[in-house]
Amino acid sequence: MIRIFRRGFCRWIYSAPAAVLILAFIGAVGCSKPSDTIRIAVAGPMTGDQSKQGADLKNGVELAVAEWNEKGGVLGKKIELWVGDDQHDPKQAVSIANKFVNSGVVGVVGHWNSSASIPASEVYHRAAIPMITPASTNPQVTDRGYANVFRVCGRDDQQGRVAAEFVVTQLKAKRVAVLHDKTTYGQGLADEFKKSLAAIGGDRIEVVYYSGIIQGDKDFRGVLTTVASKKPDAYFFGGIYPEGGLLVKQAKEVGLKAPMVSGDGVIDQVFVQIAGPAADGTYLTFSPDTTKLPMAQSVLQSYRATYGEPGPYSFYAYDAAQVLLNAIEKAGTTDGFGVAQAIRTGVHEGITGRIQFDPKGDLLTTQYVVWVTKNGTFEEFWKPSEG
Repeated sequence: MIRIFRRGFCRWIYSAPAAVLILAFIGAVGCSKPSDTIRIAVAGPMTGDQSKQGADLKNGVELAVAEWNEKGGVLGKKIELWVGDDQHDPKQAVSIANKFVNSGVVGVVGHWNSSASIPASEVYHRAAIPMITPASTNPQVTDRGYANVFRVCGRDDQQGRVAAEFVVTQLKAKRVAVLHDKTTYGQGLADEFKKSLAAIGGDRIEVVYYSGIIQGDKDFRGVLTTVASKKPDAYFFGGIYPEGGLLVKQAKEVGLKAPMVSGDGVIDQVFVQIAGPAADGTYLTFSPDTTKLPMAQSVLQSYRATYGEPGPYSFYAYDAAQVLLNAIEKAGTTDGFGVAQAIRTGVHEGITGRIQFDPKGDLLTTQYVVWVTKNGTFEEFWKPSEG
């Protein structure tokens, strides 16, 4: 059943999977909290140009909640899942976070964008509500040292270094252009890449162009023409797939033949849909293929049967929900301090691998590899050196 909030009233509708209670924020919240349920939430861009990622997060968490509810819930209570649409907007993310807090949510999986996770986490921190982001990679998410904030993905200083190592050692580029979308994630990743490029390549590498584009714009031919005039061997883009797809498509149109290298925000089939054949030959940093891991196969089967193919962060959202619910069970309470402590000290064997956190809330171990877009699909292409 789904409880939809709309302008101060609520109503119930039925939706698969029926074992999950999903509560979506639309307008003001006006429903009281049942005493026989425990509320957790998932937040991300559920509408707009990045809604594919929000749906992936929701589906992963929903599947985990359904499994728990089929076994009787947690602490003897059924689990309600609330869904918040932050529209990848920082102000909307704060609004959603406040609604979660005021409505008795005891833990949050989200948000997707770093620019949403960071301000929303300030709200969760003040309320001592655990937050686990499946996808926000900006270092500032955890570098503030909040005891209730965690992530089950890597960091931009990690994937920026992998991208730089790839550009230097594999593409053997000498001249590199750097673009970003001026967001917390996009510019942060671009800056980490640029920093690592200097550390790894030294005087062998020249950054011939560095600039930002506007997220949401549709025509980048002007900036790409300028980039092409600099004759780069490769160009890096820090940003998300709507702009990434247009960049590689329009790069071909202006005669920019250098390959684009980008990060986890671009590795999605929507990127291929936008870019068309021009997507081929794009290099992207992301984790190894989680769908091939033995521990993921039963969940993969359930996910495909319910939602179709998982997105890049579907399994990370699933694992984040499992970590949260296991911590509530282990702590024996929904008290935020107790749950956060159980998350921090626990070891979870997730479908994406072993999940164990350092004092800041980052994973103790994580890995990035480089993927290539080929014939409209993504393939693992290169693994970096250790250390």
